[in-house]
Formats: sequence, C-alpha cells, structure tokens
Amino acid sequence: MTRGFDVAVVGAGVVGLGAAYAAVRRGCSVVVIERAAETLGATVRNFGHLCIGAQTGLAREFADASRPLWLRLARDAGFWLQESGTLVVARHADELALLEAAAGAGGIELLDAGELEKRASVRPGIAVGGAWVEPDLQTHPRAAAAAIRAHLETLGVEFRTRTSVGAVEPGRVHTTRGPLDAGLVVVAVNHDLDQLLPDLAEAVGVVRCGLDMLRVRGGAASVSAPLLTGWSLVRYGRFAALPEATAVRERLHAERPDLAALDLNQMYTQLPDGSMIVGDTHYKGVGIAPFQPEAAADLLLEEFHTLFGARPSVLERWQGVYASGPDDFLVAEPEPGVLALAATTGIGMTTGLGLADTVLAPRLGDGAAAGTTVPTTPEGIHR
Repeated sequence: MTRGFDVAVVGAGVVGLGAAYAAVRRGCSVVVIERAAETLGATVRNFGHLCIGAQTGLAREFADASRPLWLRLARDAGFWLQESGTLVVARHADELALLEAAAGAGGIELLDAGELEKRASVRPGIAVGGAWVEPDLQTHPRAAAAAIRAHLETLGVEFRTRTSVGAVEPGRVHTTRGPLDAGLVVVAVNHDLDQLLPDLAEAVGVVRCGLDMLRVRGGAASVSAPLLTGWSLVRYGRFAALPEATAVRERLHAERPDLAALDLNQMYTQLPDGSMIVGDTHYKGVGIAPFQPEAAADLLLEEFHTLFGARPSVLERWQGVYASGPDDFLVAEPEPGVLALAATTGIGMTTGLGLADTVLAPRLGDGAAAGTTVPTTPEGIHR
C-alpha cells in the first residue's frame, strides 16, 4: 500500500539525517528509507572530527552552517560532543610557515612547541610549533548517528530500515516493501549513487574512495583535541590552497614516498574511553576491493610511534568508503522533485548537516510541503 509524505529521504547517513532534520523542523512529514538495520556507512567510519576551520569556500559555508546544528542536536539528542578545536603539530619550519600564513585569516591560534606538547603528548623535541583551530568540534560518530536517528523519531520522522530502494521518480520511491509517495525525494546514498542513479554518477564522475583506519590504545599517548600533521595540511582547503603548502608537499613526498603513495592524512582523535582513532589512507576506484594490505596498517602504527613515542595495541581495524568526485559536493535534480545530495570529498561529517539544511531551506519554507523549485545552485556545486 502506498502512503504519502512531504519528504522521502533515501539513506540514513549524515546527509540523509540532515535532510530529515531540515524537513521535520519545517513541519513536513518525513520518511527515511535505509537498506541496513542501522547506519553503517561513511557516517560511522570516520574520525568524528568536525573540521570546520580548515575548510574554505563553499565547504566552509556548509561547515559553518553545520556547527550550530551539531550543537543543537547534541543537546537535544543527548550524545557526546565537545567544542574541542583542533590541534596541529608542526614538525618542520615549512609547516610552521604554512600555519602562520593561514592564521592571518583568523580563527587559528599559533602555539610554540612547549604549549603544543602540553595539549598533546607528542615526543619531546619533535615539534617546532603548532596551532589550535578554534571552531572545530569532535563527536563519537557511531554514537552520534544512532542518537540523531532516535531523536528524529521522537520528532515524528518515520524510519523504514532493512528496506532497499530500487528506483525513484517524481513523487514516488519504489522500495522492497512497496511504493512510497512523496512531494520531494532526497537521494542521500553517498558512494552508492551509482546503484540508484547510475547515469548521474557516471555523468559527474562520482567514484568511491577507500581508506584504512585503526582504533588503538596508545599507552600514555593522549591528545586534548583532534590532532593534525603536515600530511593533513596539504589536504584541507584552507591550508592546501596557500602558496606555502607547495614546499610542505614537495618535502613530505620527497622524504616519504611510501606515505605519499598511501595518500596519507596522518591524524588522531581520542574518544571518551581513552582509545584513539588513527588514520588514514586513500585509494579510489569505481569499486573498492575489501582486502586491506597489512603494510598500510604497519606504516600507520610506525608513524604513531614516531610522533608519540609509544607502541599502540590495535583494538579494531576497518575500511572506510566514501563518495569521491571532481567537486566538493553534488547537488543535482535528475528529475523534477528528485534531489541528489552528497559530499564528494571526505568531509561529510563536517559539512553534511549544513549542506542538507542550506539546499532544502528554500524548497521547504516554514511548514510548507515539499515543492519542485530548484534552489539557486551555489558556485562550486556540481549539478
């Protein structure tokens, strides 16, 4: 039997949850369709690091829009989130020069080596300085996703789990449990876009990015906030776009071609139980093989030892997968009233709530049923 909703959301990752939250707050009736029993994709396989201050351009706009939504949801849904900021360790003069250049735009406090060592137990003498990026947040992704879903249910959002979607069309979602009618259909399936909208995925060049991650106990190693390194600086837009990033990138790649081959983002976050998330590597393709080379994990652990002076014990290993495309975001309307949303870099947790809210707000208004008017596409979003 069919049933009508103002908004149907396909996918219960952070972008899908953000779309449901945006819609229900505006008085819409909302259903979320998720093929698994719980959120198991990119939303729960990341650092839990909401890296707001390292973004630029449209990514920074969506990250800034996400921040108050995360704070509100943490309060209302009752999950752990802290206004931690982000630490950056500079181990070379060129990394410190890059941080100094980035700090000119505000929101970054430069630290000397001693202050950095007070906030993160890096090996004495390894740092020449560092920085603290003020706006950033940290959460536990596995707990946050489940808590947000439970909170949305209290607001009236219906969840249809263990239910696959075979096709979407204007006004209707075809599922394995029957069709659902909706004024607006939001497809938020991240890297599985090609399973539901293959022509769109091929047209815009969306593929998959796989990564290797670990959760460890690091002995005395600890960080008071998520910790980035020089390998992170050459990845995030606010730093990577600066001229000073060239020297950092060239030196790192020349010194450690083995780490460069992993497309490393060497960073660390510490969870409330004291364990630390360590990562991560990156490799792209239309399909990602499930086989993780042990050499990658060995290098991640060796770099942990180099930075902290401790030999960690591994508690968990996992493979992350997220959508990767030529632009930071995908916002497309392949058919009237069918909207596809995705963060197509690795910053879905940082930007996903703001992306969904920003794009849906002009469509939904205050308490209005979903319409079919396409919002103005911000520069830099691929349609």
